[in-house]
Amino acid sequence: MKFYNWLIKYRLYIGIALIVAGILLNVTVSGFWPVFPLYFIGLILIAGHFFFGPLRLIQEHMESGNMEEAEKIVNSIKYPNLLYKPIRSVYYTLKGNMAMMKQDFDTAEVNMKKGLDLGMPMKEAEGASLLQMGMLALQKNDLRKGENYIREALRKGLPDKENQAAAYLQMCSIMLNKREFRAAKDFFRKAKGLKPTTPQIVDQIKQIEKYISRIPG
Repeated sequence: MKFYNWLIKYRLYIGIALIVAGILLNVTVSGFWPVFPLYFIGLILIAGHFFFGPLRLIQEHMESGNMEEAEKIVNSIKYPNLLYKPIRSVYYTLKGNMAMMKQDFDTAEVNMKKGLDLGMPMKEAEGASLLQMGMLALQKNDLRKGENYIREALRKGLPDKENQAAAYLQMCSIMLNKREFRAAKDFFRKAKGLKPTTPQIVDQIKQIEKYISRIPG
């Protein structure tokens, strides 16, 4: 695994070095065919750099919480339009998530939208992105757009019960704001019934539970 990550990190330079070595050998020692493997491997490595990118290297940084290094890897991609379409979608989604963490909601929305427009590799990933778009809209006080995104996220499907509970709680808040109390209670019951464990979501459930039973409907 470490060797593979090292190869991904340096494959552009290795590919260029192999092609340069091939050219030198081609003109000084032998003809084209003896050095063809150098050209072939070099071109594969260079194409892989631009076509697949270094996004695989982000995983260990994300897992360790080192967002600064993860962002450096994302920002090292200079030509995202050359990326394979599903990878380009992930690239823009990551850019959106990172902008969202910095509370740069306008940039986050632009990048998340690009990722969604390209299509997600899995329906659950599409649902999670739609949920984030909904939360972005709510941050900007656009309740109508936020509701539409979150409803679409629930229709597409979300990857786990934590995301599902978060979506139901957001819908509960929207319904409370619209004074549609019966719908709000229904979404709250669905969120609580999933028994989420994420501290933030658990705290939200406790806060809403204090007063929602007293609300008519």
